[in-house]
Amino acid sequence: MKKTVFIGLAIGLLATAGTAGAQTDPLQVRSWAAACANCHGTNGSAQPGNEPLAGASKDEMLKKLRDFRSGAKPATIMHQLSKGYTDEQLEAIAGWFAAQKK
Repeated sequence: MKKTVFIGLAIGLLATAGTAGAQTDPLQVRSWAAACANCHGTNGSAQPGNEPLAGASKDEMLKKLRDFRSGAKPATIMHQLSKGYTDEQLEAIAGWFAAQKK
């Protein structure tokens, strides 16, 4: 009986493992986005001279981030910073900034 319960638990954990990775902790995403504050301002509300990110289009932001990472878009530092994130992390960061008020 104990073996059956253990196997059932193992199957249940394996079944949920794939979906657990798909969910990203909002506090983690906010922490990733905080690294952008030096140039783009708190919550993406940049000072004049820097590109504001708050309320921008998620898709456009994600394209820019991917272009920075690939080298298709020239940059002074964004090409280096964007290489430190996975596609999923970049998507989460872009979504976080898109949800902020302008």
